Amino acid sequence: MVDTARAPAPPVDRWMLPGELARAADPDHRPAGASVRRTPRDWGVDLVMFLVAVLVGASEHTLVMLPDMFGLPIWLRIADPLLGAVACLALWWRRRFPVATGILAAVAASMSNTATGAVFLLLFSLALHRGWKYAVPISFGMVLLGLPYMATYFPPVFGPPAPWIIVILLGTALVVTAGLGVRARRQLVLALRLRADAERREHARQLEESRHAERQRIAREMHDVLAHRISLLSVHAGALEYRTAMAEGGTAPPPTAAEVYSAVSVVRSNANQALEELREVLHLLRHEDATADVEREEIRAAPQPTTDRLPALVDEARRSGQQVHTDLADDLAALRPQLQRTVYRMVQEGLTNARKHAPGAAVDVLVRGEPGGEVVVEVGNPVPVGVTTSEIPGAGSGLTGLAERVALHGGELTREITDGRFRLRASMPWLQ
Repeated sequence: MVDTARAPAPPVDRWMLPGELARAADPDHRPAGASVRRTPRDWGVDLVMFLVAVLVGASEHTLVMLPDMFGLPIWLRIADPLLGAVACLALWWRRRFPVATGILAAVAASMSNTATGAVFLLLFSLALHRGWKYAVPISFGMVLLGLPYMATYFPPVFGPPAPWIIVILLGTALVVTAGLGVRARRQLVLALRLRADAERREHARQLEESRHAERQRIAREMHDVLAHRISLLSVHAGALEYRTAMAEGGTAPPPTAAEVYSAVSVVRSNANQALEELREVLHLLRHEDATADVEREEIRAAPQPTTDRLPALVDEARRSGQQVHTDLADDLAALRPQLQRTVYRMVQEGLTNARKHAPGAAVDVLVRGEPGGEVVVEVGNPVPVGVTTSEIPGAGSGLTGLAERVALHGGELTREITDGRFRLRASMPWLQ
């Protein structure tokens, strides 16, 4: 499972989303002045860049400034190393203030030779952390600010300044392009990571939904099967209890051994079947690994009740004392297996509800249909006086599960009380 508490935000395309969403997708974007905790790698990189800038500055000071190759006035000879030192020190704050240090680099480059190394590193950092919208204007401004210096103090021994200006432009463009390239790569890596995290979360969500759907399916099966078995147990146990109580009161002869044996046999048989079916359901619920998924598929593939078992279901209800009148179509075996199973479960649920809530009442079961048309299933029985549709007992998980089954086949389930009779009706398309 994916740890959603630690997973980053869903992936966004930085090049398609402007504003805050785009900045949120930037791995290097931080508000100006935001505190940045350096990693050991950051410390190493910053130290190397600082040493390189100092080394370049010291070389420029030794080779250019001390011999006074440019013939600079005294104030520039003093300001040059000072600006170089400030630019080198600014490298330690380049992540926290990339724009400010970029502007400082542009100003320093306009009048300081010893700041050359630090200037290029600061421009690289500006392009990396803020992109071309800041890097290009500041770099262009740096070149413009440096033109008066070049025109005034450039030594004639080096020839005309134009070629050197072009070299400076190309070097600046190369540094900014390198920064933008590293930035683009980081954004690509971030986008791929975010997309992978989102896909993992989506997979985890789909897996959880499939497990939830499987549990609901198992719960429907548990209700459909166990409610039927337990209602039969209740009927036979209640009949035996009633007969024994009547015999103790002297109003009826005691039950014979054959009658007791018959009732107890039915109770034992249905109890064993209920326990076996409950064991299978609990076995599914206790396993969540891949092996359990395979076992679920194997059990799901086991023979399921179909319409050819409807006569046996009706006979079982009649042996429990129910009066059941049936009108079953002859060609139900041509239905799809899933639809046959739904028809069987609906008849089973109707008989179970009638046995629990209208004991002794006659139950009418109707199943008819024709290929290319509809399959209609009706189960009806009288209801106690005064009961309305909204007060129908048992109109909870059982009928809810039936409604879900019928809806899966594109059908509709209705329940109503008309003229003192409760009718459960479902119509589903007959599809091959």
